[in-house]
Amino acid sequence: MRRRAYRDGALQIGEGQTISQPWIVACMAQLLELEGDETVLEVGTGSGYGAAVLSRLCAEVITVERFESLARRAAGILAELGYHNIEVRVGDGSMGAPDRAPFGGISVTATADQEPPPELVKQLAPGAALVCPLSRGRREQLVRLKDGQEEAVASVRFVPLVSDARDS
Repeated sequence: MRRRAYRDGALQIGEGQTISQPWIVACMAQLLELEGDETVLEVGTGSGYGAAVLSRLCAEVITVERFESLARRAAGILAELGYHNIEVRVGDGSMGAPDRAPFGGISVTATADQEPPPELVKQLAPGAALVCPLSRGRREQLVRLKDGQEEAVASVRFVPLVSDARDS
């Protein structure tokens, strides 16, 4: 995999998950329009690469990963590399981190069905953006939600967003 690390393509990282290609990580970070003093929520820690990029653009990153093995590995690597403004959590990312809300930006690195998870939208600060791939029919689109307005950005392909939430 080392030979493929500098290609602009997704790579397998274990647990059936992938690290996004570098251009999409950069695109999603740019779409948040961060000013530097925000706390940002990332859903889907994966390898920690996206959190590392975001951590250089904001004050703090809270990142949530559903697979404990990936979260533990990412937390270790991020700490070893000196990224001290990233908190890695294990859990259902579609529920966000309500104890730290509101967020100055939310980046979701897995495809939600039809709409962004409502719990994430509730945790967004006024004027902040949520960037999320959405599956609608046969299409996956990266969208930005800001001030109640949705903007389609690009056709994408991500792993599905899995939630533990149950309809009651």
